[in-house]
Parts: sequence; C-alpha cells; structure tokens
Amino acid sequence: MNPKIILNLALITALFLSCGQEKSKENTEGTEIKESETFNYKVEQFADIQILRYQIPGWENLTLKEQTLVYYLTQAGLAGRDIMWDQNYRHNLKIRKALEHIYSNYNGDKASEDWKVFETYLKRVWFSNGIHHHYSNDKLKPEFSSDYLKQLLADTNATLEGEAFDVIFNSADAKKVNQSKGVDNVGLSAVNFYGPDVTNSDVESFYAAKQSPDLKKPLSFGLNSQLVKENGVLKERVYKSGGLYGSAIDEIIKWLELAKGVAENKAQGDALGLLIAYYKTGDLQTWDDYNVAWTAATDGNIDYINSFIEVYNDPLGYRGSYESIIEINDFDMSQKMKVLSENAQWFEDHSPLMDAHKKDSVVGVTYKVVTVAGEAGDASPSTPIGVNLPNANWIRKEIGSKSVSLGNIIHAYNNVGGTERLKEFVHDEEELVLAEKYGQLSRKLHTALHEVIGHASGQLNPRVGETKETLKNYASTLEEGRADLVGLYFLYDAKLQKLGLVDDWKAVGKTAYNHYIRNGLMLQLIRLNLGDDVEESHMRNRQWVSAWVFEKGKADNVIEKVTRDGKTYFNINDYDKLHDLFGQLLRETQRIKSEGDYSAVEALVENYGVKVDQTIHAEVLERNKQFLSAPYNGFVNPVLVTETNEAGDIIEVKVTQPDSFAGQMLDYSKNYNFLPEVN
Repeated sequence: MNPKIILNLALITALFLSCGQEKSKENTEGTEIKESETFNYKVEQFADIQILRYQIPGWENLTLKEQTLVYYLTQAGLAGRDIMWDQNYRHNLKIRKALEHIYSNYNGDKASEDWKVFETYLKRVWFSNGIHHHYSNDKLKPEFSSDYLKQLLADTNATLEGEAFDVIFNSADAKKVNQSKGVDNVGLSAVNFYGPDVTNSDVESFYAAKQSPDLKKPLSFGLNSQLVKENGVLKERVYKSGGLYGSAIDEIIKWLELAKGVAENKAQGDALGLLIAYYKTGDLQTWDDYNVAWTAATDGNIDYINSFIEVYNDPLGYRGSYESIIEINDFDMSQKMKVLSENAQWFEDHSPLMDAHKKDSVVGVTYKVVTVAGEAGDASPSTPIGVNLPNANWIRKEIGSKSVSLGNIIHAYNNVGGTERLKEFVHDEEELVLAEKYGQLSRKLHTALHEVIGHASGQLNPRVGETKETLKNYASTLEEGRADLVGLYFLYDAKLQKLGLVDDWKAVGKTAYNHYIRNGLMLQLIRLNLGDDVEESHMRNRQWVSAWVFEKGKADNVIEKVTRDGKTYFNINDYDKLHDLFGQLLRETQRIKSEGDYSAVEALVENYGVKVDQTIHAEVLERNKQFLSAPYNGFVNPVLVTETNEAGDIIEVKVTQPDSFAGQMLDYSKNYNFLPEVN
C-alpha cells in the first residue's frame, strides 16, 4: 500500500558543537541541511522511478547516547546490505561490481545515447538491489547492446564473463519470483534462496520432515538459510557467523554489540543480546526468544528492525530477506493512534469472522508512528510505509506484535505528490472533493487498521499448520488481502468517530472505498507492462479484493463500470452493500487461513487476482502517458556523520543528506563491501 499522511514535522536543526575539544570527522558523502534552507525532497527521476530524500525531524531532541545508538544500529543495518543483493540473485554482486567499475572509471563519450541508457540501467539495478525489477520481478532489460558492454569493460579494464555477462541479455532467469499456478515455482524463480536443482517438492518434503520441539510454538524453519543439493542430498546453508554470509554477519554483530553497550534500558539491551546470539548461532529457537524479547521491549525512544524477516521474495514463503529499519518514536502522532491499540479487542469482537476464528484476547498490539533514521537491505531504496512484526502467528497470539507507521517517509511522499492523475481517474466531482478532503486521512487510517488490527486478528484452527505450509505460494497475498479487508470493513464504521479518530466516518469510509476500488481495478495497472499478469503479492491482493466485490455486487449494481468519452470509470452506487461485501470476503479469507484451505485460496487468487483486463490496461497506460511523475518511489538515506575526541569517544552525530543517488550507491559499495562476489 502507499497511503499518504500529512504529519506536522519540523525541519532538521543544526546540532550544537561541544566546545574546547579537538574533533576528528568521519568522512562520507553528504551535505548538512541548515534549518533556514528549503528542503528539496526530490533527488532525480529515471525510467519508472523517482528518488526522494527524507528528513529526521526531532534529531536534536535525542540525547548524545540515543544518537549514538541510532548510529550504531544504522551501521549494523548497512553492514548486511550486500546480503540482500546476493539473496536476490546469485550473479548480482558480480554484475554490480563490474558495472560500478565501468561507471567510476570510464573516460569515453558520456554524451552518447548508449552511455545514457547504460547509466539508467545501472541506476535501475541499484534501485532493485539486483537485475530484477523490485516490484514486477521481471528481469531488467538493457537498452544497450552486448557489444557496447564488452567495449565498456575493455575500456575500463573490468571483467564480467560467462553466465554473469550473458544473463543480462538473454532470456534465462527471467523472473526473480515466479508465483504462477501449476509450475515449479522454486525451479523457475531466479531468487538465490535455493540451489539451481531444488524443486517445489524438494522444499515441501524437506520441511514436512521437520518437527518443532513445541508444536504450539512452531519454529520458522527455512527462514535463515539457503537450501541446496549436495551429491543429491538436500542441505541447509545457514546464515550465521562462520556460515553463509558470515563475513557480513560478523560486521553486523560488531555494530550490534556496540549498540547493546548504549542501549536505553535493560529490556532493549537483552533483546539486542539475543539478536547477537542468533547471528552467531543461526539457532531458530534463539530467533523466537529474540522476537519475544523484542516485542516486549516497548520502552525507550529508539527501536529497530534487523535480520532475515519478510518472506515475500520466496515463492513458497519460507526464507527471509535481509532488512534493517532504524526508528525514532514520534510521540505526538503515536499518542493519537494509540487509541486503535487500546480498542483492538472491540474490533475483533465486532468483526464478521466466524466465532471459532476470533481471538478471545488480542494481546500486546502496540502501534507507533516513527521517524526513520536509516534503512538497508529489502527496505531500501524502496521502503515500506508500515510494518507489523513479528511474523510468527503464535508470538502474535501469546505475546503480541509491534506495528509502526513510517511517518517521515510518508511526509516526504506528501511533499512531492500531485493531484493531476487523481483528477484523470475519479468518476465525478463528488469523488474528487472527497479525495482531496479525506484522502490522506483515510489512507492513514487504512494503514493503521491493516497493521494493528488486521494482522493481529483471527486465529488458526487447532492442528492447522502455518500458512506458508498450508497456503504455500498464495500465503502472502492472502494475508495481505485479509489485513486490507479488516481495514476496509472498519473504515466504514461509526466506531471511528466515537473514538475521536474522524469527524465524519461516512465521508472517510466512502473516500477509502473509492480509492481502493479505483486503485485495485485501474490505477495500479500503470505499474505493469501491457500483457503482463499480476505477480506481486500486494498488487494481487488489491485486485482480487476489488474484482471479487465488483463481481458479487453486479446484481445490485453496487459498483458500476461507467464509460464516458471513451474513458472507463468505476462508480460506487451503494457503500452500505459494499461494506457488507467486504465483510463477506473477510469472513471467507479468514476461513481459508484458519482451515488452511489451499484449493479455495488458489481459486480466489487465480480467478480474480492474476489476469488483467487487457482493454482497460491499454486504456490506463494511454491515459497515464500525460503524467510525468514515475509510478515508483524510493529514497536515499540521510548520512550520519560522527565526530570524536582524542580518546576516540563519539561527541557528536550530525545528520547530512547525500548529494546524489549514484553517490550514495557508490559510497555504500565502497564502505560496506563485506561479501565476496560468489557466496
């Protein structure tokens, strides 16, 4: 989702300098932004991507110890950056290093069209953490020839040979994650979670043979390893110190140990200690122990996400992608949203789920608006705007979860957006007025309801396995659609007004419904090439939710497809009936999850979420040509620069901004290069 929220955030102020102490400065690429200067959010635009900056408001209100903690956690996150590149594709690091060598050393004609498209290709590779598109999963297609690349390699004394060279131009490994029906998803996915000869059935049989010591607390088998065949025998290569990615993990551990030394409180320090132990051992029980401790550690101004977490890049949903997000609490906004957490049980009790699928007690749901101070791995350059962790269902049920909204990221989006595309696709003036007045609020609330209430709601039936085992390649899209539906159902409910979150619940609900249907059936198609199926889990869920309610409401004309002046619009005629349809679908998606009904989820996703109406798609692409803004946004990170005294103690941490996207990418490759090209 990409909701927009207006937050009242201040500009970064200059940090005061301690007097009378000699300082040494850690050099890195960046520019300090003074309070009096106008902040420029936009860095550049290329291909289908816009690069933005974000600020860290409130930095000056942190103590030096807290700033130091943020710095150490940020360094720990960046230390594992190359892990994400290697996880995405086995040749990514080799390809990236060759392309960067060319970019940094080429002295030929940089005004030529060939060089310009080479530069764009490299930027797209940087943005996607590899040679596959970050969202569609399709392999990026260079607009220069193989001969031109060979000439660039020769001119700069760089080397890129064999399969790593050929794959840039041929049809091999065409899809990073292939979630098509009826195929060997593992074998046809280029993602580097599995050896080249590992199949779906191999994965399923390998993990079917594993059993957790406590069946009520199933371990996250496969989360922290690569599964390969050695002499025909399946074997896990575990991510840990001394194991796969060990050289980068040792660097992560170094910075986490420093962070533990300046932890804000014992609970935070204990959690960091368990994360360090997990990185050292790769033990999945330690991972669960860490998640329990991390979830319970809610005091303090600083929090973080770090490790192998989200499973969207695994076609079967076992293996976690490396990511890191460093967070500073936004106390004002978090207090305003705390009301949702406090009323989580009311929402559970009043949901349309079957009674057997409702939780008797929704525990430990915490929701905060946070300020991001740094991101890495799967969270950068393309970042989420809301996160709910941990992922283990039993921890969510027994301990709770943490939900955060990335406030300064959303604030940056708000400062570069426009309404021209909205005006093109809304059905009428009434819909436009609602969107302009309530659009940001409705999307903020949908994100909050999705993360806090949606992911925390419902429970599995006794003896039903984890969704990655029962729903397999459809688990991610089912879960995201289910959480969306929770948000949609309650967005059109007077309870929100009673809680003081809105001043007109019907207007906010109508706005949310208009946006979701417009996006799910039309607008999100600008992200696909004509003729493509929908592959990405979130795009799939928005389409199957929207298409299902559209079809089921046809008899009552709940949503009307309107053609006017050769253009298509979707107009909601009956919001009350649409609310009921969202409730019916929510009830069914929870039943599918609770019962582990694979045939039902397969039918739901394949019938409604995969195929695209080609006539509408062509029309949407044509109507979108007039708009210059790119469909995808991502960010460079602020650069934290430390100053130390003669004893080596940090006495100040400054926030600077990178001057360019290419500059930051090259800086990262130089300073956080902890893995060999082949792992």
